[in-house]
Amino acid sequence: MPGFTVAIVGRPNVGKSTLFNRLLEQRKAIVDDQSGVTRDRQYGVADWSGKVFNVIDTGGFVSRSEDVFEREIRKQVHIAVDEADLILFVCDAVTGITNQDEDMADVLRRSTKPVLLVVNKVDNSERALFATEFYSLGFEKTFFLSSISGSGSGEVLDEVVEHITEDAPTEATDKDGNALAKFAIIGQPNAGKSTLLNALVNQERTIVSDIAGTTRDTIHTHYKLFNKEFVLIDTAGIRKKKNVHEDLEFYSVIRAIKAMDESDVCMLLIDAQQGLTAQDVNIYSLAARKGKGIVLLVNKWDMVEKATNTARDYEKEVKNKLAPFNDVPIIFISAKDKTRIFQGMEKALEVYENRSKRIATSVLNEVMLKEIEAFSPGMSRGYSIKIKFVQQVPTAVPSFAFFANYPDAVKESYRNFLENKIREHFNFTGVPIRIFMRKK
Repeated sequence: MPGFTVAIVGRPNVGKSTLFNRLLEQRKAIVDDQSGVTRDRQYGVADWSGKVFNVIDTGGFVSRSEDVFEREIRKQVHIAVDEADLILFVCDAVTGITNQDEDMADVLRRSTKPVLLVVNKVDNSERALFATEFYSLGFEKTFFLSSISGSGSGEVLDEVVEHITEDAPTEATDKDGNALAKFAIIGQPNAGKSTLLNALVNQERTIVSDIAGTTRDTIHTHYKLFNKEFVLIDTAGIRKKKNVHEDLEFYSVIRAIKAMDESDVCMLLIDAQQGLTAQDVNIYSLAARKGKGIVLLVNKWDMVEKATNTARDYEKEVKNKLAPFNDVPIIFISAKDKTRIFQGMEKALEVYENRSKRIATSVLNEVMLKEIEAFSPGMSRGYSIKIKFVQQVPTAVPSFAFFANYPDAVKESYRNFLENKIREHFNFTGVPIRIFMRKK
């Protein structure tokens, strides 16, 4: 199942965020954390037993209203039930079952989605005995754990991955049977996604057909533009539900992550007047960790007062916030006026080509070994680190293996140097690159 999403729900102070952090710790082997990612992000990618899935902590989205449970948490439980594939319902063994827990359990029992009841803070035998009262909530799968120590979290993860099937998504293809590029337009609710999509859709001659989406509520539209065919994944259709419309941020994050999983290239739309927000940076970083191509579209540029270097200065400021991975195209558009919107699509097609690019091993060695000779990786325990060979690894994300005598001794700063040199010589704009060190 592409883009399997797990939502963590529960009333305040039961340890949702601790559990969230505990689950994300498990993914270090596959997905490296990048510096510059906001610390308090509420969503990430977890990996367990070779299966990768999205995790969303609803706790991070709760507003500071007086009536927190009635107004916000209940709403987010409904959204999680609608949008996630599996729900972790977290309770607190120390306080026991509260009215809030019972209300939430009532909502979750009526759901058709799998729900795992996770009783947290069970860190001694006395608490384990008290925690047995939670069986009365009537969930088939109940787990006792301590998020802080991690005891019991492996059993929860084992159960989560049991629900992840490896169904291949249905691919849209051209007349020759080749898979089409898939672009997702993502961004916050007020960034102008609907306006941009309408501006593109209104060019009726470009639309080939509507394709049934693999994810509920996303619309896949098959386009032909600039003699190229591609599929546009529309996430703009926020449903007008009484328990959803007030909480667009949380809802749109889940939708953006789902669209991201289905796409090859993410077109991140930001509001020129708002600038790049922490939420935008989080979604950008997540797309980069997932190895997606990225194009940044700065919308409502017509509303910004301009001087001689306004665009240049704006771009510089955005790239500073996106570091270290900031080799991405930035296009200033107005969806309302249809200014440069097709330039944005052209850039997305270029980034897609960059993501699919393969460099011949002979060319790669000729170029990169010269760079390595000019600036060596240094020493390890008195011995020179030598890199003698490099090749591109056949993966969806451009990945390069450098073969060294002491691969573990190569510093992060030198890996960054190698990545920068690859970018300098071969155009990988808009695409994350993976660098691996291997024993020669």
